Amino acid sequence: MGTSTTDGSANETDSVPNNNNTEIDCKSEPDDDCLTPPRSDSFSVGEKVLAFHSNQLYEAKVRKIEYQMEEWKCFVHYLGWKKSWDEWVGKERLMKFTEENVKKQQVLKKQDPDKNSRPGRASQTKPKSSCVTRGRKRKNDSPDKEKGTTSLEKVVNLQIPLALKKQLVDDWEFITHMGKLVKLPRTPNVDDILKKYLDYRLKKDGSISDSIREIQKGLCCYFDKALPMILLYKSEHQQYKDSITLGVSPSTVYGAEHFLRLFVKLPGLLFYANIEIETLKELQQVFVDFLKFLQKNQSIFFLSTYHVAEEMETCSNEQDG
Repeated sequence: MGTSTTDGSANETDSVPNNNNTEIDCKSEPDDDCLTPPRSDSFSVGEKVLAFHSNQLYEAKVRKIEYQMEEWKCFVHYLGWKKSWDEWVGKERLMKFTEENVKKQQVLKKQDPDKNSRPGRASQTKPKSSCVTRGRKRKNDSPDKEKGTTSLEKVVNLQIPLALKKQLVDDWEFITHMGKLVKLPRTPNVDDILKKYLDYRLKKDGSISDSIREIQKGLCCYFDKALPMILLYKSEHQQYKDSITLGVSPSTVYGAEHFLRLFVKLPGLLFYANIEIETLKELQQVFVDFLKFLQKNQSIFFLSTYHVAEEMETCSNEQDG
């Protein structure tokens, strides 16, 4: 989805919800089953909200609210988009339309700046590195990729779990809003996490295929190359220069916080890689499985708090002394 247009549906939703709108009505449900959500994250019919769709936040309007399958769901209309995009969503995909949340929306756009047009459309950033999992080149490797574009986009469209999307937003807030940084070196680092994933696959499948090992190496290579180019915020560049010396791989210093950012960029990088569709499908399956692995171990792999740069400098000076 792109930004809201000025057509009728966008204008219609610019109005502020009527104060007379009541919170979710529980009359039709028995008292024991009527689990009205807390007021802090409940929504009203007619309310303008932000809704997650394909790794982005979009402006939307709540049309209906119903209790379905033991949870409250909202039927939303995306501002500036046809009604064919209207859908039922759970509360976990909605955010209040506040100044703070709009900033979070902008962050997600910056992390995937080329995402426009329809939901799920792959970014069209050309890869700057050749360290992809080796795949066979396309037989028809022509500059014009219009033919088969739809199927290709579906293949490289990577859905990041909601909990990890929120992790990305928190990551941005800590760094750009609060002036904090991830304390380095991280434990576990990217290398450690990838090794733990291989152990997980070995326990799960009984063996590890060569393709899985190759994908692991490719991810590590991609991360090392991409980190200083497209994965760091402006305030993190000096820390990178101080932490990464000649012969030191970023994957041995940085952890899950920065590694997760790579998966936002991967669809765009892979879109222009000369890899057959079948290989891309295999890559996507592994990436999805790996993201689930990250989510399952979120409390272990990710920091809950970041540190102020001055605090880290003081700590470093004390250690040197």
